[in-house]
This record gives sequence, structure tokens and C-alpha cells, in this order.
Amino acid sequence: MSDLRVGVVGVGVMGADHAERVARKTSGARLVAVADADHGRAEALAARLSEWPAGGESGSTARHSGGTAYGEGVRVVEDPLELIAADDVDAVILASPGSVHAEQLFACLDHGKPVLCEKPLTMDAASALQVVEAEHKLGRQLIQVGFMRRFDPEYAALKQLLDSGDLGRTLVLHNVHRNKSAGPAFRSEMIVRDSMVHEVDVARWLFDEEITRITVHKPKPTSVVGDGVFDPQLAVFELANGAIADVEVFVNFQVGYEVRCEAVAERGSATIGLGSGVFTRAGERWGGTMPADFRTRFEQAYDVEVQRWVDATRRGEIDGPGAWDGYAAAAVCEAGLASLSSGTPVEVALADRGNVLGT
Repeated sequence: MSDLRVGVVGVGVMGADHAERVARKTSGARLVAVADADHGRAEALAARLSEWPAGGESGSTARHSGGTAYGEGVRVVEDPLELIAADDVDAVILASPGSVHAEQLFACLDHGKPVLCEKPLTMDAASALQVVEAEHKLGRQLIQVGFMRRFDPEYAALKQLLDSGDLGRTLVLHNVHRNKSAGPAFRSEMIVRDSMVHEVDVARWLFDEEITRITVHKPKPTSVVGDGVFDPQLAVFELANGAIADVEVFVNFQVGYEVRCEAVAERGSATIGLGSGVFTRAGERWGGTMPADFRTRFEQAYDVEVQRWVDATRRGEIDGPGAWDGYAAAAVCEAGLASLSSGTPVEVALADRGNVLGT
């Protein structure tokens, strides 16, 4: 089979990382085009990732109607919708802001383009449900959502252990999600929608149940954030089978990037995210290493995720969380935002999956 020709929309931190992953590390795929609102950023990335023809000079460009081509490799397209529609783009990675995902996802569906969409699927549950319904009408799945923790070896091993039943039924899930810093533009609602959403998907996946209610608590905020920002946040998820999951999200932890998960079952517990090697506490010191950001902690997960997405796309399938998972997470986060505002538990308004998907 020929290589899958991939276009990346949005080449900020995550999109640039994915673009380089496709260009340098993913077999069976070739990066052919990028688009970004910051055209200069897209051009710089394309120039860096392009493969130069024999005898050519690095930095040489050629303009044509489809954008700016760098060497033999990556071209820059000004309009993301033009990239999605392009004949030489077989599949798309969306790493653009969530506010434009709906339009771009509908374009992918209209053109029959498989798409790996970074979270959130869309910015609200209503538009996310419209995406699910539109995909269902096509009769095949084209959308995979970038909940990469499902591809992390530690999370995958935890899922396998819990599904085996060796520990009995899983009763409680404890999660910690801490970033070193998030910057002044990261507001309270973004902690729910852009950070906590990962634990929403983890809880749904590990329990294989929907979340029916969420409560978001607001402890005293850290002094490093501005007025009106609630960081950290504590959330409690109640699931359809009676299980409980909680998460502490702290995006200005100041120490490093730390993600931990402990599952408590009837006959034991299992914890991931403690770091590799021997972790010691002695002499008022602790020993171990902590990654600086998410790209280091989950590099292997992203590598596996993109490789499996490429392999599945070439087979005409998806291999990971789909549009429904993105919608369900959006619905939980929407209820979480209401709970963040009210300080009370909020029921999750989730459409009936059988009615929507006919299953």
C-alpha cells in the first residue's frame, strides 16, 4: 500500500509535535501539508521538516496554486478548509483551537477524510452531538479523538489488569493531573475543558461506563494565578454502575508535569504514574525525576496513537476513541462547568446512544 498522505491543521505546540512525528517517526505515512493561522509559523515548520532534493539548497521554495511547497516535501496552505479538501491529502490531523473544530470536522466528513482530532471534539455538547450524528449518517467512522492516555503503556496495562478481574470489581478511581505552569491566559473553565477532560475519558474507559453526575470543588487558589481563576480544582465523577472517580487538577503546580492514577478494587489496588526506577524518601529529600511537560511524559503514547491511527486509516478503520467518546467527554465537561459555577452536583445530559447510533 502507498503511504498515507497526511495534512496537519494547527501547528502550535501539539500540532508541530504531531507534524514532526508523522514526518520523522511514523511508518506508512508522509506529511504533505500544514496550515495554521500563523502563516509564518507554518512556513518555518514546513521548511524544517521538508526533505531536500539531491543537489537542492535548504530553504528553497516554489509557489503554486496549492500553496508554498518546500523542497519535495511539505507545502503550506493558508486556508485549513482548502487543506482538508486537497486531492493530495488522504487524512488530516486537527490540532487547531477547539473553537474551529466543528467546522473543520464537518469539512472532513464532507470530503470523506479520516481525521485524528485533538480534544476537545468541539466546544459544547450540542455541536459535538451534531458531529456524531453527521458521521453516523455516512455509515462509517472517520473521526478518532486524541485521548492519548489510552495508548500509554502504563494506562494500557492498568486497563488490562482491571478488565482481567484479578482484583475483583473496580470501585474507586483516584487521579492527579498537575502541570508545571499554564500561563495567565489559562482560565478556570479551561482547566475543566482542556485538562480535566483527560480524566473524564480515563474514567469512562477504565470503568466502561458513562459518567452520570459531576461535582467540581474550588479549593483556595494558588497565589500564582490572577483574580477569578480557580486553580487547583477537585472533581468527583459518579458513574452509571455506582463507581466513583475523583481528580485533582492543578495546572500551576510549579514543580513539573505529574499524572497519576490509582484504581481501588475489591481485592487490591493498582497505581500508575509513579515514575521509573527506585523512588526514595530519606533525609527530608525525595528522589526521582519528573518530566517538564506532557510531551515528555506521554511521548510514547503519542507515538503509538499516531502510528495506530495511520495503520487503521490505511485499513479503512479507526483504532481508538471515536466521535461518541468526544461527545460524551464534552457533555461531562459542560456539566462540570455548570458545577464549577454553582458549587453543586450537576447531572450529565447525555443523549441515548442507541437512538443516536442505532445500536
